[in-house]
Amino acid sequence: MTQDGVGAPDAWQRLWTPHRMAYIKQEATKQEGKAGPQAGAGPCPFCRIITMDDAEALVIARGATVYAVLNLYPYNPGHLMVVPYRHVADYPDLSIQETTELATFTQQAMLAARRAAAPHGFNIGINQGSIAGAGIAAHLHQHVVPRWGGDANFMPVVGGTKVLPQLLADTHTLLVEAWKQLS
Repeated sequence: MTQDGVGAPDAWQRLWTPHRMAYIKQEATKQEGKAGPQAGAGPCPFCRIITMDDAEALVIARGATVYAVLNLYPYNPGHLMVVPYRHVADYPDLSIQETTELATFTQQAMLAARRAAAPHGFNIGINQGSIAGAGIAAHLHQHVVPRWGGDANFMPVVGGTKVLPQLLADTHTLLVEAWKQLS
């Protein structure tokens, strides 16, 4: 029973953080979810990437409507994103062709990662809007994060540090080669 005698307790521990309410209640910017870079944010990095050299931009593969690129701030080695070329913020605003190619590239990203590094699983998802955790909310992108048993340890929790055993350039080379072998 709970303190007030109502309901059954669950197995969860609670960490109360009332100081976060100020962040939660903060209004989203007026540009949130609109189809253009946020005011004052400068050029969109996903739009800038498409004009760069693939190796410099860490682009793994390019399609007709989307491309795959390594995340500069990866959760794990091989963490990449599938990004539409078109600057669009909301998933329902993708065309049928963009939606189809986004799904196909996600499948190919998984296959390339399996070939290159044999992950045990994946986290795949879209953080739709800054409230949902999107760092670049104005340009939709889908994360593909390879996972291995034991890849999470005390370092992120205690040390606030992600341990990545491979340089991005090395990961890029492995994934580009693995992607090419899929054809």
